[in-house]
Parts: sequence; C-alpha cells; structure tokens
Amino acid sequence: MKNLLKSRNYYLKEILAFLFLLLAIYFFRQQQSDIVQSVDIVKNVDLSYFFVGILVTVLYILLNGLMYVYAFRAVQSNITLTDGLKLFLKRNLISVFLPGGGVTSLAFFNQEIERKGVSKTRINFASYIYAVVGIASLALVAFPVLVYLAIVRSSTASSWLVFGGIVVLVALLVWATWSFLEKGWVYEQLTKVSPQFEMLAEEINVGNFSVKEILMVLLFSVGIEITGMLHLGIAMKALGLSASIESCIAGYVIATLFYVISPFLRGLGAVEVSMILLITSYGFSETQAISITILYRVFEFWLPLVAGIGSFLLNRGNILLRILPAMLLALLGIVNIISVLTPPLVERLQLLENFLPVAAVHLSNQAVLMAGISMLICAAFLMRGQRNAWLMAVLLSTVSLVGHLTKAIDYEESIFALFTLIILLFTRKQYYVRSDRKLQSFGLRLASLILGMVLVYGVIGFYFLDKKEFGIDFSLSNSIENSIRSFFLIETTVSPVTRFAKGFIHSINLLGSLSLGLLIYAFVKPYIFHYSSDEEEQAKALELLAKYGHTADDHFKVDTDKTFFFGTKIEGFIAYKIASGFAIALGEPVCEDSPESMRKLLHEFEVFCKRNSLKTAYYKIDESELSLFESFGKKSLPIGQEAVVNLQTFTLEGKDKKSLRNALNTLEKKGFKTVVHQAPIKDGLLQKLKHVSDDWLRSLERKEMVFLKGCSIGMS
Repeated sequence: MKNLLKSRNYYLKEILAFLFLLLAIYFFRQQQSDIVQSVDIVKNVDLSYFFVGILVTVLYILLNGLMYVYAFRAVQSNITLTDGLKLFLKRNLISVFLPGGGVTSLAFFNQEIERKGVSKTRINFASYIYAVVGIASLALVAFPVLVYLAIVRSSTASSWLVFGGIVVLVALLVWATWSFLEKGWVYEQLTKVSPQFEMLAEEINVGNFSVKEILMVLLFSVGIEITGMLHLGIAMKALGLSASIESCIAGYVIATLFYVISPFLRGLGAVEVSMILLITSYGFSETQAISITILYRVFEFWLPLVAGIGSFLLNRGNILLRILPAMLLALLGIVNIISVLTPPLVERLQLLENFLPVAAVHLSNQAVLMAGISMLICAAFLMRGQRNAWLMAVLLSTVSLVGHLTKAIDYEESIFALFTLIILLFTRKQYYVRSDRKLQSFGLRLASLILGMVLVYGVIGFYFLDKKEFGIDFSLSNSIENSIRSFFLIETTVSPVTRFAKGFIHSINLLGSLSLGLLIYAFVKPYIFHYSSDEEEQAKALELLAKYGHTADDHFKVDTDKTFFFGTKIEGFIAYKIASGFAIALGEPVCEDSPESMRKLLHEFEVFCKRNSLKTAYYKIDESELSLFESFGKKSLPIGQEAVVNLQTFTLEGKDKKSLRNALNTLEKKGFKTVVHQAPIKDGLLQKLKHVSDDWLRSLERKEMVFLKGCSIGMS
C-alpha cells in the first residue's frame, strides 16, 4: 500500500496547497469584522485609479506576450505578438487549476505554434527560458529589497529562506542548462534516460542560441515585476490611502516570493496572508490591508484570468467544456468561504428563524464552509476528467445550493450554485476517468480507523479533563458529541478556557482534517489501467491472424509488446499498447473483412477503453476505412507524406541551408561518413550492425522499442 501511495507523487502538492488554504481560512476567520468593512471600502474605490490599474494590467499581459516572443527568438524561431499573448493567457488560465501550474502549464497549447513551423524542441526550450528568466528576475529584484529591509527594518527569516531557495533553484537550472548544452554530466544522464535528448541538444546547438534575446526576455520580466509594484500602489491610491514606494516594493516582493512556493490556485492564501501582514507593518490598519490586497488581486489575478477565458472563447474547440466547470466550482468554493466568514443580513436571518431552529442554521454554515474548502481541491481533479470528482462536484454544488438558503436565505449565492450545477450536468459526458477503487477502500478504512481512535481519544480527554480547562465537567454524552464536533471542524458546545484545552481541540481538528483530506483524495485519485497479454492470448491472436490477416502490418500485431482485445460478439482482436492514458491501436481490427464486423468490434473496444479510463487512437489506418473511424468521432491526420527532393538540383549552398551544413560538418569532424550499401546485404555486415545496435542499447540500459516496424536477423 505504501508503494501504491507513492506511485503518483502529485498528491503531495495538493496537500501543501490544502495547508495554504487552511492558513488563509484561519486568518480571514479571525478578521470577520474587518472583511465586512473592506468589502464596503472596495465598493467605493476611485474609478480613475481603478481604470489606471486596468491599463497596467493590459501592460502586464503585453509584457508577458513579449517575453514569449523574445524567448522564441532566443532559439532562432519567430512567433507574432498575438501568438505570444494567446499562449500566455491560455497557460495563465489553466495554471490556476494545475498543481505547480506556473511550470506544468508550459506543456499545454503548443499545437498552434507547431502549425506555424516551430518544432516541439524549440517550443519547449523557449518555454523553459520563459520560466527560468521569470524566476531569475524575481531573485534579481528581491535581493536588494531584502537587503534594504534587513538594514532599515527587521526582515523575517522566512523571507530570506524562501529567497535563498529561489536563488539555489535558479543556480541549479542555469548550471543544468549549461551542462546540457555543453554535453556535460546532465547531458549524459538525460541521454541515458532517452536518446531524444541527444537530438534536442543538437537542434539547440545548431540553432545558434542567442544570449542577447534572453537579456531582452529578462528586461521584460523585470518590467512585469514593476507592474506588480504599480498595481499595489494603485490599489492604495484607489482606496484613498497614501502609498509609499517602499511599502509597494516590499509588499509586492515578499508576497511574490511566497507565491512562487505556493503550488496551487496562483498562490491563494500564501499571497494574501503575507501581503496583509507586511502592509500592516507600514501603519495600515488590518481593514485597509485586506482591502488593498483584495484590489491588488483583482488587478494581478482576476483580470488576467478573465482575459484568459476570453482567449478561449475566441478560438474553436471544446476545451472550455473541461475548464469552465472547474473554474466555476473553484469560484463557488471561494464564494462559500467568504459567505460564511461574513455576517448575514439581519432581516433575512430573523425571517429564517421563524422556519428553522438555530442549530440547523449553524449546521448549514458549517456545511457550506466545508463544501467551499472541498470545492477548491475538487476543482483541480475535475480538470482531469475524473468521474468521481464530477460526482463530488455535483454533491457539493447541491449542498451549497441548499445550504446558502438555509443559513441566511443567501439567494444570490444559491443562484450561482444552481448555475454551476447546471453546467456540471450539461458537461457530464466529459468526465469518464475512473478512480482507484483499491485506494478508495484503503482510504475509507484508514479514515474510519482514525475516526474511531479520535473518538476514543476525544471521549477520554473530554470526560477526564479537569474542570478548569473548559469550566464544566463533561458527561459521557457531551464528551461523545464534542469529539464528533471537533473531528468534523464544528465548534464545540463549550469554549475552551486554557491554552491546553485549545490545543486539545486543535489536535482533534487536525486529525479530522487529515482524515477528510485523505477521503477526498482517495475518492478522486484516477485509476491507472495495467494489463499485459499472456502466452495463451498471444496464441489465440496468432490463430485469428492466420484466419483473417490480410495486410503487411498484421504481422506486427502479434508481437510480444502488444496487448490484445478480443471481441465477445465478433471473432477477432485489436492489438494495442498503453501510453500516457491512451490505448494506441495498430491498424484496423483483425476480423472478418466486412464493415459491420469491424464496426461492432471497434464499438466493443471503445466501450472497454472508456470503462478503464483510456482514450483511444488508431495508428496507420487505410484511407479507405477512414469513414468507419470517423463515425466514432475520430479525426484523421495524414502520415508518411514526406518531402520530395530533386537530387539533380539540390544544393547545400545558401543561407537557408546553413544549419544543415553545420550539422554535416559536425558529423564529419567526429569521423562519421555516409556509405550506401546496395542489396543483397552480406551477413557479415548485418552482424556488425547488430553488434553496434546491441552495444548502444546496453550502454543506455534500454530495449528495442517496436510497435509497427522492426526486424531481427533471425526472423524468417
């Protein structure tokens, strides 16, 4: 079970993010009255400054687009500013819902750039430059600020610790990049993992890597840091408060340092808490600090997020069907938390008390709060198309819909919850990835065990604690009730008096939070399909191949690297391999050569894959069979249409052939030469080639990767 939990390590990021969220909730819960006042303040902002803040946000987006443009120029590729802006806005939007989104989002939305002739290698390297320079610019700006604060004010050790971590990270990335490009230790290790890294290094080196353009990327990145400082100053001015240069620079730098280490929802919790604490040190009240932070996040977070949504709306495609529900769920979670932390309208509450007891109102508050916290976690898993995450989202939205009405007749929030629920139901077909039932069973058993232990621990504790700790002697029933309340993060019937009593309550709260978090994770963790065919299935496939095989590629369908799906209604099979959540099938089904038989077998295979959370793709389909696969909603992509070169007129001269000449010269300097051997090939030469191939595979500790093509000297 330990290996099962470690087999996918991304859940550690969700746990860290959950701790950040708990920190933010705890902080804002202590400031309920200040939040109410800050909301009123934000409603009365100076509109002229607010529009200036919007213009600075436009500049912020523009600078990010320019960073991408010059990052691509650094690797000798060109994209337009429009391309750079779209790339930033889309990645910025999706990064909100991805763990470590600032980095993981860089792997998305490359297709449009690829269609313009930029290779994947250059796209990935340009994105890498964008990310590294973004972190480096923060370190460059943060160092003098922290030194100044250390001299003039007492900067916190945690700020220096975070800064030190960022400096070490930048140094490691720069060294790793240099080592890779110079073919040092990092290059050697990566090429052992995958030979593709050798091709990557060659393409980058041939492309004349430009330091000048990287300095331009750094310049624009520093400009982005300045826009963040301007946003903070504009937020202060818009609220009618005085803004000093020191408070703007220090507030932005410290908050952004903590944002970098926060892996979820673009620093939600970490940014707010760190910024509020620092701003209050400059003489602002807590109410003013909260108001400034809220307005700052509108400029820095929400407006680019809205622009990102707009960038999707302007493009064709259905990715919004996956993004919109997750975004709405996260927003509803935030609305739930804020709604619980702010006092209800008195007249509505008085009206509600005529129909519901006070205990029911309190229970509704707790349910809405817990639903809000759970939604923020669930939104990340919803992005991955997980069925259980969708079920949980529907349940939480329903709880919010009812809870907002029964806690204070907050019909505005209920309408938003209803809208989210409708969107979830409308997009239900997008969620088919199963969850891991073994982990669900383990999580349920472990959570039940923790609950039982906490009940014993809590009942004994409450029952035998000295009267001075809570001011009363607990009966057995009171002990059980308060243990359950503490476990589910509900306030106890009696407030703790001493520090020891508070610690006792918090210990039960912590155990309850951990067990509930484990349950949520176990419920939504995706199921990973593992299956391999045995000798009996391979023999059956060979028998069917002898009976129905009719193409040159059918021979490769029974290799040992394939997995077989056998039809239950049609005699035949489909050969496939699993990679990255896809079942990649080789060619058409091997069965009776009739469209109806193939259709039935394909339908069975599609249903099987969907039940096992696998997406399907079919490699090397005959053009005459395209209509059959298109009837299953598949899109076709031509392969094998390689460039045709006129050998009589082809030349290596000219500027456009420079990279090709450099590559050939590099090979010649290393002693490589090209020799064409005409058939028939002598056995001695084949043996030498086999020896070289086997030696290369042994040096990389790899095996031959065979899917469609491949041969052995011993093959008859």
